[in-house]
Amino acid sequence: MKSIRVAVAAAAVGIALTACSSPMQAGAAALVGNERITVSEVNADSEAYVAALKKAKLSEKDLGLPVSHVILQRLINVAVTEQLMARHKVQASDTEIDAVLKDPGQYQSAEINLLAAGVAPADAREYGRAMVGLQKLQQQFGQSGQERLAQEFGSIKPVLNPRYGAFNAQRSQENPGIFVDTGRFGKLTVQPAQQQQQG
Repeated sequence: MKSIRVAVAAAAVGIALTACSSPMQAGAAALVGNERITVSEVNADSEAYVAALKKAKLSEKDLGLPVSHVILQRLINVAVTEQLMARHKVQASDTEIDAVLKDPGQYQSAEINLLAAGVAPADAREYGRAMVGLQKLQQQFGQSGQERLAQEFGSIKPVLNPRYGAFNAQRSQENPGIFVDTGRFGKLTVQPAQQQQQG
């Protein structure tokens, strides 16, 4: 259960991140510090994730979000966590990773628990390592662990490819998306000729 709370905290922190405006490298879905997450990586992970959902007799429609957005958020959260682990010299052993991956969590199934977090089987160890790292970082930070973890997470600002938009910092039932369109193609406006015809 502890790993689920940490995973939920990591997801909440990831949602609160804001993207910086900076030139995007060709083929990059996001830049996280010095790590580049490629569009092809997001696409490949998305395909593997959809296959894992089907194998578990689940539908991508159950997510209520585009699969690529779920996958990109996970990749960003893992990249940020790995950088924080390196910064604070935190290690995760194979035994600790195995324990996290076997945790059935709120869904009473380790497989479904991982799928709910946007994790396909091929990506489980990397994700498990990040979850162990988050637990250890929170413990290392002491009483203000969760607050400090949020601050540290926020110190690494990913730069998103405009095709994904920007992080949605105010998710709600009306606007549940992980990312929001930034209007990168401009806002719809009434053309001067149309204004004259209306007047």
